Amino acid sequence: MQFTVNAPSKLDIKIKLPASKSISNRVLIIYALSGGRTLPQNLSDCDDTNVIIDAIRYMPEIIDVKAAGTAMRFMTAFLSVMRGVHTITGTERMKHRPIGVLVEALRRLGADIEYVGEAGYPPLRVTGRTLTGGVLEIPGNVSSQYISAMLMIGPVLKDGLELRLTGEIISKPYIDLTLWIMREYGADAEWTSGDTIVVKPKPYQSRDYFIENDWSGASYWYEMVALSKDKDATVELTGLTDGSKQGDSVVKYLFSLLGVKTVFASHQTGQLQQVTLKKSSRCVPRLEYDFTGSPDLAQTIVVTCCMLGVKFHFRGLSTLKIKETDRIEALKTELQKLGYVLRDENDSELIWDGTRCEPSAAAAIDTYEDHRIALSFAPVSLRQPVVINDPQVVTKSYPHFWNDLRNAGFIIAETK
Repeated sequence: MQFTVNAPSKLDIKIKLPASKSISNRVLIIYALSGGRTLPQNLSDCDDTNVIIDAIRYMPEIIDVKAAGTAMRFMTAFLSVMRGVHTITGTERMKHRPIGVLVEALRRLGADIEYVGEAGYPPLRVTGRTLTGGVLEIPGNVSSQYISAMLMIGPVLKDGLELRLTGEIISKPYIDLTLWIMREYGADAEWTSGDTIVVKPKPYQSRDYFIENDWSGASYWYEMVALSKDKDATVELTGLTDGSKQGDSVVKYLFSLLGVKTVFASHQTGQLQQVTLKKSSRCVPRLEYDFTGSPDLAQTIVVTCCMLGVKFHFRGLSTLKIKETDRIEALKTELQKLGYVLRDENDSELIWDGTRCEPSAAAAIDTYEDHRIALSFAPVSLRQPVVINDPQVVTKSYPHFWNDLRNAGFIIAETK
């Protein structure tokens, strides 16, 4: 399937964003560990969250998380402390995404986990048992989802967990988000130094929980305002908070440098606020940024900068190579189709110095089974019509994205 996307000349829309996938997936694991009976409210309706809901609700012998990396990592730790034997598997791409660091760490805590196929990769056979816990050392530059997975089971370990992170600590805002949600459910978990987190053996307390909407999803609407040629472009977003614990809320700062201002409503319901995005006159000619704390924003910012002619040097992108696809290579390949020549360095940096090439006539954007490729390239239509291959991949995090675009006046033609 292909979508050809043409943008409206005016942009003025109010959008109900999807609920935060990051919060939903963490809350679900903690909810299940707390013995909760009522599901959290405003759960994300994306693929990644739905596979966790089904898994914890039915606990089948074979759990297929499909392409959900978060679910694979969180469920591996969760199943290690739940009674029963389960095999956890996923898509072909998932079977080539490394998980050895997490498995070895859980084994050191006493977990019974076997590789069904190639060592270091899913599928896994997990036999749940009571784990003692204790002191564990793990590199800080691995996926923060490994770290979050272990932290979330910490309160149910007999001796709790002391997690010591060595070297550089990446994606720290996601670790902090996990700790914050754990404490919301009554856990005693905190940083005791710059590299050590202590989780005490204190059971979670069941509670009602309402989930904030998704700042990652907001990033694509920031991109649309930045790329729109409508000087009065306005997008209203609901269900966000100014002081959000989501690491991707930094998007409001990044886009303040790329011509978008963020206005929070003075009134609010509870802690959730309405956010209005408008164009501003400020746009830097060159941008340097370290995405170590918010790698999921990288594709959005990279595409935006190219389309605005903003040169850049971005660091902290090492985890992009082990996502749904190698996102560094995917960005280089797809942007070259549009006439932009990027180069990478050290497997963790992307640079655009303004070098252009001849665009590929009528070339479609390949999405590589990666939702964020489709989501970040669709706004290119505000500068030129764009064709997106396999557009349905957005269901991984933002299922109603294309409907939201249509409601905003975008014309989307489908071909097969």
